[in-house]
Amino acid sequence: MEPPALTVSAAVREHLRKLCLHEFPCGTGSWNKSRFLPQTYRAWRELIPREEDAVGPGEETVDALLGLVCSPHSPWALLEGSSAEDRFLRELAIQNPLMLKDSFFYTYFRSLRVVDKQVSLVDNDLLKFVKLEELVLSANQIKEIDTTNLPPTLKVLELYGNKMTSMECLCTRPPPRLQHLGLGHNKLLGPLESLYVTSDYWPNLISLDLSFNDLTDLQGMVSGLRTLQRLRLLVLQGNPLALVPCYRGFIIDSLSGLCVLDDITVAPSEKHLFRGLSHSGDLLAHEARLVVTVGHVRGVLDSSVLDPEPGPQGPFITYSYYVTYEFVEDEEGEGDEYGRVLAEIVKPPPSTEQLGEDIPKEPVKEAEDSVGSGLASQSQSRELEESGASAPLPRPMDSAEELAKLRPRLDPRLWPSPGTVLFSTVRKPWSDVIPCNYEMQHVLKDLVRLKAFLLSGTTVTIVEEKEQKGSKKKELRKDLRQDPPILRVLGSGPVDLEPLLSGEPFVSTVCNFGVVRTLETDRLTLYRDSKKKKSEKAKNAALEARKSKTKLSAASVYESDYRPDPLTVEIQIQLIQGHSTEEALRMLVP
Repeated sequence: MEPPALTVSAAVREHLRKLCLHEFPCGTGSWNKSRFLPQTYRAWRELIPREEDAVGPGEETVDALLGLVCSPHSPWALLEGSSAEDRFLRELAIQNPLMLKDSFFYTYFRSLRVVDKQVSLVDNDLLKFVKLEELVLSANQIKEIDTTNLPPTLKVLELYGNKMTSMECLCTRPPPRLQHLGLGHNKLLGPLESLYVTSDYWPNLISLDLSFNDLTDLQGMVSGLRTLQRLRLLVLQGNPLALVPCYRGFIIDSLSGLCVLDDITVAPSEKHLFRGLSHSGDLLAHEARLVVTVGHVRGVLDSSVLDPEPGPQGPFITYSYYVTYEFVEDEEGEGDEYGRVLAEIVKPPPSTEQLGEDIPKEPVKEAEDSVGSGLASQSQSRELEESGASAPLPRPMDSAEELAKLRPRLDPRLWPSPGTVLFSTVRKPWSDVIPCNYEMQHVLKDLVRLKAFLLSGTTVTIVEEKEQKGSKKKELRKDLRQDPPILRVLGSGPVDLEPLLSGEPFVSTVCNFGVVRTLETDRLTLYRDSKKKKSEKAKNAALEARKSKTKLSAASVYESDYRPDPLTVEIQIQLIQGHSTEEALRMLVP
């Protein structure tokens, strides 16, 4: 059986009870009884000469009682963050407690804030607050509101962070004087919502906040907003519709009276730059475009120096490095245009059995499904590396038996999250600074899924690929199969993408995975490189260059001065937006 719904008026009464307006040091009692004697008895007492401001035994003066509620060190002090109304009521409960009756409360309150109190029902007792102008019911459990229970005097109504799925319930009989409506961080969804933002329901609306919902129909929303002649402040950021390239310019040119959009003042220069864009609304591209750029990788451990020297017949071992990132997969499978995706990452485990026990069964099944649909052939991999597009794993899995052998070696950290795929940069050999030179544009039409992805963020990973060959000269026979490369995760971490929903044009960061190099490995790398130089002059030049890059000028001699670079990768995700009508029109679908 579900507990009864908590009403707004019940939450207000509970709040007043916690203020202790009828208990010491407030209210009436032995601590101030001489100030509230019956009228006849008080008149007789006044005939007896007494010192001014004298009080009876066990009583406190008004100033002393006020000190108890105003001092931050008093046990009767208000909690931090209490409103000005709370402080006024506590002081009034000392100075004139006989005023605190229900009739006083209903006429006193012009603002009510009931925040995060698990309220789910707006009841008709609110109508008793005859002078109420502001009602804040944020962070509660409200799904619908019966507007007949809202005082007609309301000018501000805030319902942030509730569970409302539609504005329709607010349009039955909305408060006619309402000037600000805040519905951010709800669950508003569907093209019909634009029907409820017209002057038929909100003739006096000056400010409207619908941020961080799931609204997708930009044209329909603007058509409704055009009827709000007094609208000056609008917040739509965090909605999927705000991700399309022409979003800001289209709204600015469509709503000529708007002064602030998404907390940014609409400048006269913006109105000039986007002039005429509203006439191209029918051509708007209902898709979002994001460009992912991966820059330099630094601080990679040169693993080749730890391998023994190969014999005449091998084995010959090569290492390459690349970066992967998760990105949302569009419904229409546009990821195929980028050359498929990474669906499986394998690392060399210390013990196959040990890793097999640690890996849960369900993610393994997901990885197996991804392998069947996501891995490309060797020839595809070479073509992709030449073109600079996303590269897949070098070998496909032809049989379930071989997949079963690799399954215990899968690294669960690199399985794509549900609804995402992995993209990778081209494989590069080791160097102090590995330039990835990667740039990929993602075009997505499912804006609701894209919003959910941006809220959760992406994961960036640096991978080392180790490949072993028997001989450099002999080609591998066609009837023999080369062992798949061994993949090792060097560093992996999240990247926060929520700023893209909050109006930021791009997210640029350097992912820092800590130091993975050691003094010994850097010495071995330095020694190996120096052996390759034929002349003493070339060797000294290489040593000096190495010292400046890896900070080994003193590290080769003094371990205490060794300061290796951490393992880092530069990444930027940019949301493409037009900055003028001309630029925006180039993005429109013909």
